[in-house]
Order: sequence, then structure tokens, then C-alpha cells
Amino acid sequence: MSNPERQTYVPDQLSAGAFPVIIDTVVIASGQKLNRGAVLGQVKTSGEFVLAKAAATDGSETPLAILDQATDSTKGAQIAPIRLTGEVLASQLTLGEGFTLAQAKAALRALSLFVR
Repeated sequence: MSNPERQTYVPDQLSAGAFPVIIDTVVIASGQKLNRGAVLGQVKTSGEFVLAKAAATDGSETPLAILDQATDSTKGAQIAPIRLTGEVLASQLTLGEGFTLAQAKAALRALSLFVR
């Protein structure tokens, strides 16, 4: 009998507490490869979501949600789950250009998304 192989399970933990999590699905705009935990903004004209960037002027400069599943939309727009509420770990967030963690935390707090 061979020796068993030892492996370690490392969870992909985004949640940070017991605050209720509300998930919805949205369209992620094409041309992006986003990790779970990406802070998203919504483009006003298309309604699609992109990584929020502070210098944007299309509406996506305002963080509105956190991506709940890694999504590759490089070949076209994709439907993906987002978190509308809940507690998340700061270490798991992906911030767009120009955003600090403090800025994202303040913007998301008003939406009942709490960064720990």
C-alpha cells in the first residue's frame, strides 16, 4: 500500500463576517479579465459593469458592487455574480487605478458592503 499524499486546502475566502450577503447577476463588459473581489462600477450608457477606476467619467468611477466569481470577458461580455451586500476581506479586493483601499471602503460602506 502506498503512502497517502498530503494536501492542504486553502479556501478562496472573500467573506469576512456574518452580515447577510445578497448576490445578483450583471453583465461584465467585454475586454476584461477580473479576479473574484474586483470592485466594480457601472457604465451609464451600456449598463455593463467594469473595474471601477477613479478617473473614469462614464459612471464607472463610482464603486457599486464586488465581483463574486473570477470572470474572463476578453472574448465578449459575460454574465457574472456580484455581491450587493456583505462583509469582505480587504486583502481579497482588486482596486482599479486611482482608488485607495480607504476610498473604496468609504464608497462601499453606504451600499452595505463592509470591508474588513
